[in-house]
Amino acid sequence: MPAETAAALPRPPARTAAAPVLTGAQAVVRSLELLGVTDVFGLPGGAILPVYDPLMDSTELRHILVRHEQGAGHAAEGYASASNKVGVAIATSGPGATNLVTAIADAYMDSVPIVCITGQVFSNLMGTDAFQEADIVGITMPITKHSFLVKDASEIPGAIAAAFEIASTGRPGPVLVDITKDAQQAEVPFVWPPKIDLPGYRPVTKAHGKQIQAAAQLISEAKKPVLYVGGGVIRAKASAELLALAETTGAPVVTTLMARGAFPDSHQQHLGMPGMHGTVPAVLALQEADLLVSLGARFDDRVTGKAALFAPNAQVVHVDIDPAEIGKIRAADVPIVGDLKEVLVDLEVAFRAASEQTEPDIAEWWSFLDGLRDEFPLGYTQPSDGLMSPQYVIQRIGALTGPEGIYAAGVGQHQMWAAQFIKYERPNAWLNSGGAGTMGYSVPAAMGAKVAQPDRHVWAIDGDGCFQMTNQELATCAINKIPIKVAIINNSSLGMVRQWQTLFYDGRYSHTDLNTGHDTIRIPDFVKLAEAYGCLAIRVEKEEDVDAAIQTALETNDRPVVIDFVVSADAMVWPMVPQGVSNSYVQYARDHAPAFEQED
Repeated sequence: MPAETAAALPRPPARTAAAPVLTGAQAVVRSLELLGVTDVFGLPGGAILPVYDPLMDSTELRHILVRHEQGAGHAAEGYASASNKVGVAIATSGPGATNLVTAIADAYMDSVPIVCITGQVFSNLMGTDAFQEADIVGITMPITKHSFLVKDASEIPGAIAAAFEIASTGRPGPVLVDITKDAQQAEVPFVWPPKIDLPGYRPVTKAHGKQIQAAAQLISEAKKPVLYVGGGVIRAKASAELLALAETTGAPVVTTLMARGAFPDSHQQHLGMPGMHGTVPAVLALQEADLLVSLGARFDDRVTGKAALFAPNAQVVHVDIDPAEIGKIRAADVPIVGDLKEVLVDLEVAFRAASEQTEPDIAEWWSFLDGLRDEFPLGYTQPSDGLMSPQYVIQRIGALTGPEGIYAAGVGQHQMWAAQFIKYERPNAWLNSGGAGTMGYSVPAAMGAKVAQPDRHVWAIDGDGCFQMTNQELATCAINKIPIKVAIINNSSLGMVRQWQTLFYDGRYSHTDLNTGHDTIRIPDFVKLAEAYGCLAIRVEKEEDVDAAIQTALETNDRPVVIDFVVSADAMVWPMVPQGVSNSYVQYARDHAPAFEQED
């Protein structure tokens, strides 16, 4: 037979090994391994028990047994936020799954990529109110990017792979995969990689060129521009591109609570954090601007105050990967949908071209802003009750640990002080519950961050109220040798609520005293509690002892460290723009000048 004829004949199919037959539970574990997952946080129960059997045999997955499923969810969040990877949490059906709901809602609000895998009762029992049955798919539908219900074992690899794709692309967020027990037990051929079919899910990453040019033209013409930076810059891993654009344009930069570290605090163009507890220069820069360039920010009410009065003279360029955010609160003159990492590069190139035609002139704008910086430096007043200043404690934690550390905060006064008084020079160093404001976030999130970044010092900066919600995860940390550092800013009260009661309720302190640190009452005694969990525990009541305690914590890496810092309950978070009012508060700031001045 001629060679050319032989070449034209169809070849027999190449021999391939038959797909291995696995149980659905084994398919869960194998799918996670093939997706590159190395760490998962979870707690077993009846409906997820089939998955836990092969999980025991995995040499590639480290499972960390938490003490409460909420802890697993927040740990997955901390893991994702510190590493830019997808965090994974596993729970059983019913209350196990519903205990994840708070963390899922938190991740949804803050665009954190996590995948939660839950067990479900047998498919033939669904809808019968079977033992530990809950419609977790229905419950989580409003707070996930997507929720899968898997009843067929053959669909497990595809569902898990799709969950990771959805969680990590576009605007990141949580995805739930709920798997019935019969699907976990059934045996099917395991096919990898699975075909992922996501009709209608097509995140836009490349922005429209004409919109980029229009934005660049506005920036070049603006007399009072501001780069209004949100957490989307961090999620997009676009901090380097932001720095390049900022230095090219010369525009001032403000970083929201979720964006702390996206732009270096030490940079001359950085004005600080805007919003209810923002710096005066940052707040007034937004308010007086003629152009806001919103980058991955969502015009949250804590930034805008009364939205109708926010930045009244400013045009708006709004860049976001999620088209639903653009125009939701504030109409955009130039809407740009796209991935910030790409958009910022394109915008810098377009600005260079535009500025050749229209040379920007913002010297007068900078003169005004520098005057505000001189008049209103961020500071605090010393308490008059003889107890420690919480701001001082937090400032020293940041100074002694340095910018390479990771700081996870709970919610309340200590969260705001940590955002204000620690200097952030890099992304992924500041973790907090911004949108949901979840008390109990800090300790498990720090645990997850330490698992993701074992070579960094990781602090949980917590309040005595927040700490009591999830401190059981200290046992998880001690047993699994996860040496986080916990700073309890113990003012013996629900501090932020107490502050509002002081300012707006005539000092009527209704149910905000926790009795944790003052006088002779310590319920609980945090030192004894931490020691019971296997931690090194220290109590600090004098400022001269603060540095030594922090240094001890930094030098201790064989177990968690808990420091009970007993601080004044009278300390307040300043500045403060009351909720629902305009951010035009120069006179308000001047009337409260002592709150802004650093004492010597």
